[in-house]
Amino acid sequence: MADLLNIGLSGLSANKTALSVTGHNISNVNTPGFSRQDSVQATRVPQFSGAGYIGSGTTLVDIRRSYSEFLTTQVRSSTALSSDVEAYKSQIEQLDSLLAGSTTGITPSLQKFFSSLQTAAEDPSNIPARQLVLSEAEGLARRFNTVYDRINEQNEFINKQMVAVSDQVNRLATSIASYNDAIAVAASNGQQPNDLLDAREEAIRQLSTYVGVTVVAQDDSSVNLFVGSGQPLVVGSTTSRLEVVPGQGDPTRFEVNFVSGGSSQGITSLITGGELGGLIRYRAESLDPTLNSLGRLALAVSDQVNTQLGEGLDLKGQVGTALFGDFNDAALAALRVRAFSTNTGNVQPALNITDSSVLTTSDYRLEYDGTQYQARRLSDGAALTVSPNPPGAYPATLTFTDAAGRDQGFELAIDSAPATGDQFLLQPTRRGATSISAVLDQPDQLAFAAPVRAEAELQNSGNGAISQPDLIAAGSSPIDAAAISAALPVALIYDGAGTFENPPGTPVTGLTRVPAGAFVPGQLNTYELDLGGGNRVSFTISGRPENGDSFNLDFNTNGVSDNRNALKLVDLQSKQTVGVDPTVTGIDTGVSFTDGYGDLVERVGTLTAQARQDSEATGAILKQATDNRDALAGVNLDEEAANLIKFEQYYNASAQVIQVARSLFDTLINSFR
Repeated sequence: MADLLNIGLSGLSANKTALSVTGHNISNVNTPGFSRQDSVQATRVPQFSGAGYIGSGTTLVDIRRSYSEFLTTQVRSSTALSSDVEAYKSQIEQLDSLLAGSTTGITPSLQKFFSSLQTAAEDPSNIPARQLVLSEAEGLARRFNTVYDRINEQNEFINKQMVAVSDQVNRLATSIASYNDAIAVAASNGQQPNDLLDAREEAIRQLSTYVGVTVVAQDDSSVNLFVGSGQPLVVGSTTSRLEVVPGQGDPTRFEVNFVSGGSSQGITSLITGGELGGLIRYRAESLDPTLNSLGRLALAVSDQVNTQLGEGLDLKGQVGTALFGDFNDAALAALRVRAFSTNTGNVQPALNITDSSVLTTSDYRLEYDGTQYQARRLSDGAALTVSPNPPGAYPATLTFTDAAGRDQGFELAIDSAPATGDQFLLQPTRRGATSISAVLDQPDQLAFAAPVRAEAELQNSGNGAISQPDLIAAGSSPIDAAAISAALPVALIYDGAGTFENPPGTPVTGLTRVPAGAFVPGQLNTYELDLGGGNRVSFTISGRPENGDSFNLDFNTNGVSDNRNALKLVDLQSKQTVGVDPTVTGIDTGVSFTDGYGDLVERVGTLTAQARQDSEATGAILKQATDNRDALAGVNLDEEAANLIKFEQYYNASAQVIQVARSLFDTLINSFR
């Protein structure tokens, strides 16, 4: 009877535990990261009798959780990837809406500006039409400023979000280290603390939503976590931390430092996965290039418009005044160079734009080793040639060319040698969109007239005709009106044999036919006239002039109805003046203002569409990985309900065995009374 009683008691004890495990599963059906547990039983050691071995009941050997390292790793990696893509998508969708919007983008303001120029060119003496040009120029500048502000606000949000995410990473890392300590102690008796393991796995999964991690299991059941390229975030019960701080080169772009003990290491470029990785990837791939592209366009617009205005005359016969502000103002030039916070010297160079048409959308890094300068273009890592290097004396002006000989469109003015090891971040275009401004407020100062005009003498006997001269090379912008006026007037007297002379018998100085040759009556003949000082004009003479016929070129005094320079301003809308490759000749390599902005919008739109596709794909992968894990480790209430019934019956049967043993014992006792 004692053996039968022990057998019943063993079943009763085992089933009580099984019922507790089942109840534990049911109560944690909604607990994140919980893995279903099962009780594992085995038979006790049987006893030998003359008839053989007789069983002695059951014993509980383990409480096992349903767990697969492979499926858990899949969920963890899929979570990091999905969070990365979602963070990227949420940011780039805002950027895409801003740039492509019909009311928020640059294109509408750009079109209105050139439409106003077209209207003014049709009646160049019309003051209201000129005033409209000034108003639209101001609107265009403000649109550039506003778009920059919105993008810059997004950059500030990313900075704040990076700080918040790093705080969450550090909190979870500390929690995981605590779990490691508790698990190592609990597992020292040879059994696994299932609930602690689940809690740690859930903490690691949550950590993966913020940053991608590598998990390495240890012999004492603890795990080590690594971020970046192998930086140990958690080792046993010891943690390091991530610290988000203003960048050494650009304090407006926060960077991620890995802090372990008293040492700190920058790992921004090494971070992948999770929300933090997505934000960093978005900033590098989309935000920074967009700010630079927008700035380059703003610089090109102000440069080309101001330059063209400087080659014409206004209603008062004066050289044109700049419509947009000087982007090489000393204060703006200094803002384009950022000294690294680690510099030991106090030199502050200034970056001046020399040719807006060849500017790239990259930032640059300049380093001084104590003797020479090394420069690198950050967009592709290309090394640049700095000239002169080293400067013979200071103050010095440094220029930059790449391996193909392409000038980068800017120069650096530096007053003295930096300290050894000093570094500078050069951002030629970063602030272009926020610094553009319309400064002209007098409509009569818009230079719509060309500086030179031509006419045929009324007494000419032939039917030869001369076109209005076109200034094809200005010695400087703004032009030197006095020098051009001094070179004029010039009379071209036809000798009847294909040559223009002044005085008769002497060919006109500086006059060349393009292509070279004698005048051909009845055809359109193109000529260029060198006015000195680098100024050249082009014009055509057609028809059949007679011997002695004269054509006069003179300074365009009182040219109030002249719109030739205004038409050149209108032509800037389609002229390829952005991203020109100066090493390529014979073909146009740049793009127009509209196409340049269109390329930017198209690039961001393509990245946005790709991000949406990636979001759908990574979301599906994460769902599949989660479903696979839940199929193994998730709690099924129907299954647990069936187990409750089974274990209840098992419990009742074990109790009945005890009741039988008791009856037999009572019968035996009563037989001796």
